Amino acid sequence: MTGRDPTHDVLIVLFDGVQSLDVTGPLEVFTAAVQAAAATPRAPASEAARPAPYRVRTASPGGRPVRTSAGLRIVPDTGLETAATPGTLLVPGGQGTHRPEPEVVARVAALAPGARRVVSVCTGAFLLAEAGLLDGRRATTHWAYCATLARRFPATEVDPEPIFVRDGKYATSAGVTAGIDLALALVEEDLGRDAALAVARGLVVFLRRPGGQAQFSAQLAAQIAEREPLRDVQRWITEHPEADLSVDALAARAALSPRQFARAFRAEVGVTPGQYVDRARLEAARRLLEDTAFGVAEIARAAGYGTPEAMRRAFLRSLAVPPAEYRRRFHTVRS
Repeated sequence: MTGRDPTHDVLIVLFDGVQSLDVTGPLEVFTAAVQAAAATPRAPASEAARPAPYRVRTASPGGRPVRTSAGLRIVPDTGLETAATPGTLLVPGGQGTHRPEPEVVARVAALAPGARRVVSVCTGAFLLAEAGLLDGRRATTHWAYCATLARRFPATEVDPEPIFVRDGKYATSAGVTAGIDLALALVEEDLGRDAALAVARGLVVFLRRPGGQAQFSAQLAAQIAEREPLRDVQRWITEHPEADLSVDALAARAALSPRQFARAFRAEVGVTPGQYVDRARLEAARRLLEDTAFGVAEIARAAGYGTPEAMRRAFLRSLAVPPAEYRRRFHTVRS
């Protein structure tokens, strides 16, 4: 936020079939930031009162009430066609993005160039892509729709893993609650970490999950195997990341030859045993860094990496940050 424009306008686009939480999640974050700012002790009375950090408005075609995908009726503040260019243009997702209203797409395309930030939540990325705003850009959406987004808009680089993606002034987020994570990140960018932390505490959510954090756990990211022996192996990997998780050892648990096991695991789970093990170990290490005060060397052993250097290489490869920096950002336990 600049000194010339201390109040930041946020415009949330509404349409029939919008996902209600995609709207209310970010709206609550920005509104809580306003309330937190108002509750902050004032400077001496001689100083002018600080303006609210955000002014949030909703807009729909014609200013008409919209019906969300859950049946909730929302009355907007204004008509989309008359709404002024905002600082942040926020486009939620929902069933209404499957066949978007042409006037909504056209107005988003018209407002985006002048906005400082353009943000989508969940399948709102489809509206941005339909408006031509994601061509040549990296983006994400709900994991279940990433393949469809990539197929329909081949000029967009779709990454199915992160909770949210920033590409210049454009930001796209994964499903539903990821919009809250992204909104918190924007508040932190605008107002600082203390303000974002106050909002997160008020809403009883984590301050910020990393944008690069996977949308789902190692088990949810893969398919569940059909056969019980392979499902047992999946559970074993998740519960014992420090164990010998070589193909030979896992094949023995499943009572299959290594070759049979590797072939069956890939066919039923959708990834190789090695890929599944890598995801499970990274997930275990992340949780220990976030939720415990254990040392890095201890966590490396507990997560199956053996050495801190091996764990560091895995973090850099997958998350682009070393373990120490990951802990600095996302540690939730005070030592």
